[in-house]
Amino acid sequence: MRTQAVKDFINEHQALFWYSPKDKGETVSDELLVETMLNYGTMDDIRRLFELLGIRNVANIFRRMNGRKKLNIYPEIRNYFELYFNRHAS
Repeated sequence: MRTQAVKDFINEHQALFWYSPKDKGETVSDELLVETMLNYGTMDDIRRLFELLGIRNVANIFRRMNGRKKLNIYPEIRNYFELYFNRHAS
């Protein structure tokens, strides 16, 4: 169950989820939320994501996503956050 703060965060960044109907934006998966924010969010957005979901939870989601055949995270972003999470969320 999503907290209202996470729903508000998604709604504040609705432009990043342009392909979802506005009334369905809150229903994006955690994987899609993490993927989108790491790729397109600012560092302030990412810090807020860590506050809302927890850095260890975001790191676990990120690591699970790395096992997918189609990973939509840019290679340089993936490399940065692999190093970041290994250091800060091991």
